[in-house]
Amino acid sequence: MAKYIIRRIIHGLISIFVVVGIIMILIYSLLDRNLIFAKDSVYRNLANNQKIVYKYTQWQEFGYVNLVTYQDWLSSLVKKGELTEEEKSSVVGFAKTKDNDSDKVKPYVKKFKNYYRSKGYTVVRLKAIMATPNKYAKGGQQQYFAYKNRPLLGRLANYFTHIITVDSIHTVKADVDNRGIKFTLHDPVYQGKFAPAIIGNGTYHKYLLYFDNNFPFLHQNLIQINLGKSFSVNKGIDVFNTMNVTQGSYVIKKVTYPSGLVEDSADNLHTAVYVADSLENNKVTADRYTDEYTGTETFKSGFSKVGYSFVIGIIAVFLSYLLGIPLAITMARHKDKTFDKIGTAYIVFILAVPSLAYIYMFKAIGSMLGLPSTFDMDSTSKLMYVLPIISLSLPQIGSLMQWLRRYMIDQMNADYVKFARSGGLSEREIFSRHIFKNASIPIIQGVPGSVLSAVVGAIITESVYVVPGAGNLLTRAISMYDNGVIVGVSFFYAILTVTSRIMGDVLMSIVDPRISFTSKAR
Repeated sequence: MAKYIIRRIIHGLISIFVVVGIIMILIYSLLDRNLIFAKDSVYRNLANNQKIVYKYTQWQEFGYVNLVTYQDWLSSLVKKGELTEEEKSSVVGFAKTKDNDSDKVKPYVKKFKNYYRSKGYTVVRLKAIMATPNKYAKGGQQQYFAYKNRPLLGRLANYFTHIITVDSIHTVKADVDNRGIKFTLHDPVYQGKFAPAIIGNGTYHKYLLYFDNNFPFLHQNLIQINLGKSFSVNKGIDVFNTMNVTQGSYVIKKVTYPSGLVEDSADNLHTAVYVADSLENNKVTADRYTDEYTGTETFKSGFSKVGYSFVIGIIAVFLSYLLGIPLAITMARHKDKTFDKIGTAYIVFILAVPSLAYIYMFKAIGSMLGLPSTFDMDSTSKLMYVLPIISLSLPQIGSLMQWLRRYMIDQMNADYVKFARSGGLSEREIFSRHIFKNASIPIIQGVPGSVLSAVVGAIITESVYVVPGAGNLLTRAISMYDNGVIVGVSFFYAILTVTSRIMGDVLMSIVDPRISFTSKAR
């Protein structure tokens, strides 16, 4: 079994790598990269050279190209010690046209061009666009930059090598005094009360490990999962954080800041991250904090996107198995009788009618009965979960009834059932000890998949009932051409699929010892 699981994990990882690679090919090679500007209001308001530079800058952000401007290149020379700040200021200003460059600027402009062309870059110089002889047209300032398309293999390697990052005392590149890690039994957030915590200095997160009263009570920031940065759905935020950050209205508490200031605030000090020069640039921040760990998330009243999807999904899965299995058994035991015909009619209806149709039907019925038909994160009523759960569980119940009934009827005609009857076993004993046990094996294999699929949510159900879950994250990313989210969510789905397949096989072998995944020598 162990060898089989290892082999399946290796095959799964290869499959995930291939899937992400194919998605990246579709996004970065086959789709028109100009589509990312379809809903970009900033792009529409720009003109001339400024619009072109913005386009290449965004392409760099979205992972299409590597971009270097002439000014950035000069700054890199300063950092290397090949140029002083004074020399840089005298050569940074290239002229409106190539022929008008000064004698000081010309050698550097030429050096920039030759250097990046030798590295495979395309060098672009945009001459100034003038409205009048002495006035630039809108966005018409001269521009000078180099770009190179990013190769797929490099993009893939960069993605997979940065999926997991570990925070360390050298993560912050700025000058930090007393870099190190400290373990304390008295978390400063709790003002001297007993609460173990590990605090870093020079790390990106201040709190690497801490306790609080929120499930699962022990939290860590040492290891971060990076699925890909969002560019439009949740700009600047990683896909993993987008799915897991809490939502809803702010929860105000008494907060004692590191400076000793006590305020009613929603700031979660345990999420503090390093923000360079934040004390110097903001007096309000300086009044609260004593170091540069000033970037915090906030306490909110609701669940995360994954949280809402999982709560609704897991209850729907539980209900579907709780109702679907006994109904299927009853249909099989009373094959071709009234109950079986009623059950078959339900299966045909629920699987044949488009899901959107019956969801709206049950939404209308629920509204007439007084049930909430839309989701409200600020509401404390649990009734708003009822209609989404029912809408999710009904097709799953139908599917379970269909397949388990079919498997059981197939088993009813097996030879071992005839021998059991001849041995004097009652029909109830035959069904419970033999038929159901054998017929349930394929159903049991799908249990892990059903549970894990609850994490990703349901697109149609969540859209109809306005559930702030993870179900519509991928569709929103596709409609907004958010490449980072598309790749990240697809990777997440692939991980869940591979995991559910392996867990299903393991569970199936546990239920039926006759199933073995080991190969025996002959």
